[in-house]
Amino acid sequence: LADKIDVLAGFWAINEKPTGSKDPYALRRAALGVIRIVIENGLRIPLLYLVRVAQSHLHVHANSGKDLLAFFADRLKVYLRDKGARHDLIDAVFALEDQDDLLMIVKRVEALARFLDTDDGKNLLAGAKRAANILRAEEKKDGAGAFDARHAPNLRSQHEEHALAAAIDRARNETQERVRAEDFEGAMHALAKLRAPVDAFFDKVTVNAEDAGLRKNRLQLLNELRAGMHLVADFS
Repeated sequence: LADKIDVLAGFWAINEKPTGSKDPYALRRAALGVIRIVIENGLRIPLLYLVRVAQSHLHVHANSGKDLLAFFADRLKVYLRDKGARHDLIDAVFALEDQDDLLMIVKRVEALARFLDTDDGKNLLAGAKRAANILRAEEKKDGAGAFDARHAPNLRSQHEEHALAAAIDRARNETQERVRAEDFEGAMHALAKLRAPVDAFFDKVTVNAEDAGLRKNRLQLLNELRAGMHLVADFS
């Protein structure tokens, strides 16, 4: 494992990476070797840290850790795809910040796959996509980050808004606890509780209300939903 990481860190430090189908130094095979050793032996290693340690011993200025991590992500997709995993689930987990523990990434992907096979998972994903699409469209008008502030409880006017706000708070707290405990199945179960209030919100509430204050508040609430779900994976 040390040998393979050292080889990869060294070649990345001198910017000698595989291009297209060319891989004269078998670096793809080396990365796949790292992945196999880690996953099949259940090893917990901070990959980014190890790469930086390896590069710190070389007499070059290298800042290629994250680029190498992206290379590992591509190899992990190949490894997991061969085992039947969906590549978009791997992307959804890698989209989170600082994912360099390969074993935990695989556990997240597996938990996400099982969750999205359930009715709650499928329906919540549809709701999350709808929220993301609305936010994307409205952020183009109002500017990036326009709805990042917390919504104002006193501007909620419908029962479904109150119910969704309470559900988001509960789900966020439980999800954070479960993720910290590396209980990804539990984190998915916490998110599943959002399905009914999300469905009801979209069924009864007009997000783009004529009243500018109501509109902004409802978009802020949807942004909180997106952020809460982002603790587990990037559902967009």
